[in-house]
Amino acid sequence: MNEVTKELFKKYITLDDYVSAKPNEFEKYIYSTGFYKAKTKNILAAARVIKNNFSGKIPTTMGEMIAIPGVGRKTANVVLGELYGIAEGIAVDTHVIRLSRLLGLTKNKDAVKIERDLVEIVPKKRLGEVFTLAYSIRQGILYRPLQTHRLSVSSICN
Repeated sequence: MNEVTKELFKKYITLDDYVSAKPNEFEKYIYSTGFYKAKTKNILAAARVIKNNFSGKIPTTMGEMIAIPGVGRKTANVVLGELYGIAEGIAVDTHVIRLSRLLGLTKNKDAVKIERDLVEIVPKKRLGEVFTLAYSIRQGILYRPLQTHRLSVSSICN
């Protein structure tokens, strides 16, 4: 992805660059990421929505974020947390799903339901740490069987 963004960000710098982008030209920059047609459609539509509906500013609420094409709860949680320090929920990806189920924190398989389960047990001030914790654990055990008896999540649940 870093190789893609390196070239993409040279060509498309401002919001207006994305708003005025031609889909067939834009696709060339993200082709290698897969699903490039859908991504192009969503990225360019998102740029238009941000410009027209939010005066060119990234929204600050979950409701506004998920109204943007291509933005779901995971992306919204990451953006709100990283840009504004707002933790309304937990960015649930495959790693959070896997760890949450292995640790017995949820029995659900659906990301929205897992997020709901985790929000009930993780203090609000620690919500933003869950995704980072899961990512860090993933880095250490990527290709090894997970040994749940060696993990402790009590530090984020207190």
